[in-house]
Amino acid sequence: MPNYIDVSVSVSPELPCWPGSPPVKFNRDLELEKGDIANDTSIQFSVHTGTHIDAPLHFVKGGNSVDLVSLDVLIGKVYVADLSTVDVITMETLEGLSLPTGIERLLLKTKNSQLWENKVREFNRDFVAITADAAQWLVNQGIKLVGIDYLSIQRFYDGPETHQILLQSSVVIIEGLNLTNVSAGVYELICLPIKLEGVEGAPARVILQEI
Repeated sequence: MPNYIDVSVSVSPELPCWPGSPPVKFNRDLELEKGDIANDTSIQFSVHTGTHIDAPLHFVKGGNSVDLVSLDVLIGKVYVADLSTVDVITMETLEGLSLPTGIERLLLKTKNSQLWENKVREFNRDFVAITADAAQWLVNQGIKLVGIDYLSIQRFYDGPETHQILLQSSVVIIEGLNLTNVSAGVYELICLPIKLEGVEGAPARVILQEI
């Protein structure tokens, strides 16, 4: 039987949110215990909450929205790199990786994952992320998808260049992964964002299959 690893985080009101984003709210509009015919819940949160993808439209005027992102990019072989000892991911950091030949998808496991594992509710501004030169290196290497284990691929205090470099080259970004229980190596990636028409991002369920 296939061995699947769920690397998504659960969405709940306890989930940390990007500063300025609305908190997660669940509202039980119908409730069996109150005599209603069924349970029915409405939700409120940003599309960039928890595990989600960024489509080009997030930072590129006229860029593709999330419903136009190809499944060919979201599903396929991916390399998980263990960078748990670094505080920032630069071009030099990535150059030190031995990426398998032909890899076009890359997930970056860092010390961020422990924040999810330890259920840290407060937003952490000092999370590990990549610099603009690292983003350009990924583009130059032909990477089509990159993922990281906190709420942004770029550092909190940096400008938008990292996002812009990746998204202008149609590199799909997955943010908010939990890679705690994942070892470095090659996996089959299954990333299925909600198909939101005309929107710049969407929550996603992300699964790795051991191969």
